[in-house]
Amino acid sequence: MTSLALYGLKSCDTTRAARKWLDARGAAYVFRDVREEPLDRATLERFVRALGWERVLNRKSTTFRALDEADQSGLDEAKATSLMLAHPALMKRPLLEGEGKLLIGFDAKRWAEAFER
Repeated sequence: MTSLALYGLKSCDTTRAARKWLDARGAAYVFRDVREEPLDRATLERFVRALGWERVLNRKSTTFRALDEADQSGLDEAKATSLMLAHPALMKRPLLEGEGKLLIGFDAKRWAEAFER
């Protein structure tokens, strides 16, 4: 594998599992904690265009559940993107980019299959 970018949260168990998986394979990657270094609008919009805002927005997160009802309702791409820019922990994680791939959420089998191609 060549250089990859992994976006997530240091404190996220799924992100830690993905990092461990990449490390075990000797993958070269750069980790970016989106809480410490939030995504810029252009990068987030690129992810949303490629994957769909419904997949990028993590509605199961404690951050989403803590939002007021007005923020949780009436979601569309623009509103979801604005919320994720304001609250980086709303992005589903981890997100792995590189080698012509963009994978969201960690699943070892799915990631292995993606890199076999």
